[in-house]
Parts: sequence; structure tokens; C-alpha cells
Amino acid sequence: MTDAYAMAARAPGGSDMFHKVAIALTEPGPGQVRIRHTAVGVNFLDVYYRGGSYPWPVEADLVTGSEGAGVVEAVGAGVTEFAVGQRVAYTTPNGAYATHRLLDAALLVPLPDDIADEIAAAVMLKGLTAQYLLHHSFPVQAGQTVLFHAAAGGVGLIAGQWLAAKGVRVIGTAGGPEKCALALRNGYDAVIDYRAQDFIAEVGRLTDGKGVAVAYDSVGRDTIMGSLDVLERFGTLVSFGQSSGAPDQLKIKDLTKGSWRLTRPTLFHHVARRDWLLQASADLFGMIRSGKIVIRIDRTLPLAEVAEAHDGLEGRRTTGSTVLIP
Repeated sequence: MTDAYAMAARAPGGSDMFHKVAIALTEPGPGQVRIRHTAVGVNFLDVYYRGGSYPWPVEADLVTGSEGAGVVEAVGAGVTEFAVGQRVAYTTPNGAYATHRLLDAALLVPLPDDIADEIAAAVMLKGLTAQYLLHHSFPVQAGQTVLFHAAAGGVGLIAGQWLAAKGVRVIGTAGGPEKCALALRNGYDAVIDYRAQDFIAEVGRLTDGKGVAVAYDSVGRDTIMGSLDVLERFGTLVSFGQSSGAPDQLKIKDLTKGSWRLTRPTLFHHVARRDWLLQASADLFGMIRSGKIVIRIDRTLPLAEVAEAHDGLEGRRTTGSTVLIP
């Protein structure tokens, strides 16, 4: 048990800030659970924190990592929902890049026997993000047409399949022929190569000038104004990320052009509601179990090689999900 460690960033900066630090295996307090990680997901949220785009929540080394799966090793007083040896998964803003960690039991969900640890670690943040985007931020209905940026990314591949299962026409954007082809195999009706095509013009062509009911935008600065321009009147823009930088150029007055709606949801406001977390997780696992959503894991790497995982993500060299194995 002396080999417990975390991969922490020394200070906001590049992936070279990561270094291995030993961690103590403390006993869980009331309402807490200690888990041993078996798989950890990698997300752009982790990059935002490591690079300083999001404020650091600590004044020391920061252990990033926002989703994981593992086995319960110990439970604190008052915990009745989980037992030692039980498989669990979760998503939190930080703290997952470690072999072990303490968590409030209210943040955990039980893993069904037929959902593998690696799959759970790849979907807790991305899959639950897709769930709230499609069912809460804008409840999409069959027959509507939507635009989803970064269609070949982790969230995009899940969302494409989920939208297709709901009978929605999905237009995606992706960079390069291979990523466009991948998105087309995952529920998208049409995919625009933003490197070679003007996505605004293409969406106009694909919708006969009508536009889309909703645009889901996790890219940010490079796409946000175009995402507005492709909305139909009274359409909705859902901004949920900023992989190209913060979309600070957007002004409230810009919404008046089409009486558009704008929302900037956050996953962890949803996760804080225990009833939502359990229902949404069960919904997600059910879609995976049914085969309507197939999870693609593009890379698996040892936890200690998290810097390489971040480099691949930032360099847009990955499709689907990356999973770290402690």
C-alpha cells in the first residue's frame, strides 16, 4: 500500500508540469468512501484546469482528472449505500489522477456487472454531459435538426448516437476526413470538415436556409459566433466548453438577431442533485447496455503517462476517449 500516488501539476502550465507525488491512504470520514481506481478518464476539462484557463481550487500542487471507476476499499460512518469490494464510478471537477482517493458517497454511482471499468471511466463525464445536454439544456425532440461541434470527440460520439436513437437529424463538425468519417459512423447524418468547408454556409445548405433548432458548442472562441448564425429563429445556443479559447466576443445584444436563447450549463450543478445523478447514470448505462450507444476508447495509457494523454488531446490527435490505468 506504499505505492499509492497521484499525478499532480506543480503550477498552471503545460503538460510538463505533471509529476508523481506519494499520497497517504487515510481512512474515510463520516459519509465518505475510499476507492482504489481501476481506470481514469481524460477530458478537456482537465486540460483547462492544468493550463490555468480555469482557476486553481488549491494553493499547491493540483491533482486534476474528472472521471474514474474503481473498487470500494473502505467506508466511513453513516455510509449504507456502498460496501467494501463494490465497483463504483463518479465524476468530479478534479482529483481523479491518482491510484486512490476519498470521496463523498453521494458522488458515487454503483456500476452494473455488465459495464466494464474502462467504459465507465470513459463515460461518466462525457456520457452524463451528453445526457444533460440532450434532455435538460435543450430537450431535443424527434424530427428536429441540430448542430453538434467536435462530433468526433468523446462527448460528440456519444451525443451523435444518442440523438440518432431519438430520431433527431444531426449535423456535426470535425477536423479532417478521418474524423468526419468516424462521426458519420456514430449517428451523424452529415459532418462538415471545418478545415476545408465553411460550416455556416454548409449548415445553411443542409437546412435549406432554415437553420437548426439548437447548436451545441464546446469549441468556444473559433465557432461561437457562427453557431449563432446557423440557428433558426427562437433557436438555442448551448455553450458548454472552450477548447479553442473563451468565447468572450459574444455579447447579449447578439441574441436579438433571431430572438435566440443562450445557456451555459455545468455538469457538476447536475451531479450535485443525487436523484438526477442516479437517474441519468442509469439512463446512460441502459443506452450502452442496449447497444444504442457504443463507447469508443481510442487510447489506454498508464496513469504515469498522463502528460502524453494531455498532449494528444490538445493536439487534436485523438478520437473518442482516452483512459488511464493506475
